[in-house]
Amino acid sequence: MSLYDDAVLVLKGFEGRDEQQSALRNVYLEHLAAHPDGVYKPCQAGHVTGSALVIDPAGGRVLLTLHKKLGMWLQMGGHCETGDATLAGAALREAVEESGIVSGLTLLPGGPVRLDRHPIPAPCNWHLDVQYAALAPADAVAEISEESLDLRWFPYEEVAAVADTSVVRLMEAARARL
Repeated sequence: MSLYDDAVLVLKGFEGRDEQQSALRNVYLEHLAAHPDGVYKPCQAGHVTGSALVIDPAGGRVLLTLHKKLGMWLQMGGHCETGDATLAGAALREAVEESGIVSGLTLLPGGPVRLDRHPIPAPCNWHLDVQYAALAPADAVAEISEESLDLRWFPYEEVAAVADTSVVRLMEAARARL
């Protein structure tokens, strides 16, 4: 099965918690139907990305990265690569690369937690982000990557003060699933 086929299956199986998430799932599926290359960065009409909020439920905290290009605190994530077999695998790979947590990081069962579509600068138009949650072991040690300006654990109650609403919604959805 190709990454494209996996993305279509994952999205068809995604059950949004509200009408907005269900409508967004349909936008993603329409995009992929129109763009067979829509899971990769070169697709200028937009492309699917995979991200994962690294969460430490025992510690009541999440790990955010201060994105080098955007200067914003975000979850780990990014572009799908040709070696990625699944969206979940792409999201987990990105979480490991950007968090530096190389052992014990696992995706929260049940598939994606949320979808988030956001505009990006030309030549592309959109990131169609499929958002997962990754559970960190209690003793996880994070290490900053070259893609970040900073990497920091934030208690749940502090996330809204440092991150945008998409990260807050992702955190809330991940916590609800826990």
